[in-house]
Amino acid sequence: MSFEDIDFSKVLRLYLAVEVEHEGEVAQMSLEWYELNSQKVKLVDYVLVFDSTPHGSKELDKKSFRYKSKDELIEAANLAVKYFDIK
Repeated sequence: MSFEDIDFSKVLRLYLAVEVEHEGEVAQMSLEWYELNSQKVKLVDYVLVFDSTPHGSKELDKKSFRYKSKDELIEAANLAVKYFDIK
């Protein structure tokens, strides 16, 4: 999957996150939360999330891209912003 596969006109939220593992559980958390709690959890991936889920919907419509470093994540987010400008 690439950014070209995303309908940017439907994206309601774009956010940067991390996927972490703790005691066998995996969850997405904010970058800020991770920076405060990095010593308590294991980092799995950095994640860029395109969320097109309408407010109140029970069915999630999200597409995620995974990165191994914060720098890669930020670079991808900067590229994604350009797609919003084009569409």
